[in-house]
Amino acid sequence: MSYDLLLKGATVVDPGQGRHGVYDVAVAAGVIAEIGERLDGPARQTIRLDGKILTPGWIDIHAHVYAGATTFGIKADALCLATGVTTVVDAGSPGWTNVRGFKEFIADPARTRILTFVHISSIGLLNSMRGEMEDIHNADPERTAQVIEMWPDLCIGVKVRQGRLQVGENGIEPLKRAVEAAEMVGVRLMVHIDQGVPLSSVLERLRPGDIVTHCYHGKGDNILNGGETVVPEVYEARKRGVFFDLGHGAGSFHYEVARKAIRQGFYSDVISTDLHIYSLFDPVYSLPETASKVLNLGVSLEEVVRQTTINAARAIGRDDTLGALIPGAVADIAVFELKEGEFVFTDSHGQQEMGNRKIEPVLTVRAGTVYHPADLQGEIEETRQRAVEMKSITGLPFGAVKKTEPRLK
Repeated sequence: MSYDLLLKGATVVDPGQGRHGVYDVAVAAGVIAEIGERLDGPARQTIRLDGKILTPGWIDIHAHVYAGATTFGIKADALCLATGVTTVVDAGSPGWTNVRGFKEFIADPARTRILTFVHISSIGLLNSMRGEMEDIHNADPERTAQVIEMWPDLCIGVKVRQGRLQVGENGIEPLKRAVEAAEMVGVRLMVHIDQGVPLSSVLERLRPGDIVTHCYHGKGDNILNGGETVVPEVYEARKRGVFFDLGHGAGSFHYEVARKAIRQGFYSDVISTDLHIYSLFDPVYSLPETASKVLNLGVSLEEVVRQTTINAARAIGRDDTLGALIPGAVADIAVFELKEGEFVFTDSHGQQEMGNRKIEPVLTVRAGTVYHPADLQGEIEETRQRAVEMKSITGLPFGAVKKTEPRLK
């Protein structure tokens, strides 16, 4: 059999298929043609990857990519393809009033597969300067459900943020209306947890398949009781089938919360970035950078890959087509190098930690097309400049607060 692309000699890590070993992966007509220990069929392009790690394409289930229409949005296409991410999910930038624009101007032209949660707020995450649910009139379950039903291939669920800064005096009413919208069309809900709304009042309303994002945030009303032990309601929610997503962002990943939770055996189900203008270059950078932080907290490489591939696909209800390397499935593939050395990583609060391993992107295959990081640097620089321009308009700072001295591991 002849192939379009033959990737040879990498260590394949594919938790969704229980595969971990040295294999060759062949691609033809944009799909995975074959996986085997020695594939020798002729190929238009053959790439040797000895010593590298090959995984299914990574899935970032929390980012903000509505560039030009919101103060948060970045042009994420090149950044994704430079870092092994073949599917990115916008976490509620569009509401029902502007999701058509998101489809036509963001998702449809992209090389990366782009999906979205639709915000229960009609305006979506339009503006970083105000809370989108301070005015409860912004919540419209019927119209939110209607647009999800119109574009089910794009719209995978409903988003709501539950913190004092987002909801004002409205408490959990936005959450109630988000659940109502989700139930109208049988989709999942992603809820941002934050200071000012008791976590227990959020968790008790979540259903199997719903997602809690920012599970390691450190601003109060989080998963730790008194800053020490994971609260029982968190375990109860997980038993019901609720997913817990890391969702790093500029303010929602705290090293000490993550460390204490992991030591107690509570791992996030999914690793995601919450990439947006204010987190892009400091402290998040990319999904591999975020995953490297988890790796250096003692989580195994296989578990890290699980959380960025098959678990992420399950969390968004797309594990029938995404998150694993299966012959006949679309050829979405990521290749990395696991570097050893001394690396500094920063959380959302300026806490710096030293790590001795870092996941470095080598190449990405999206629907059979190969992308190398070096070839995308011009587009990434454009993303940087757009972020600088938006920062000058809003006057809000980038990234983390003043950094600490690196903590030695």
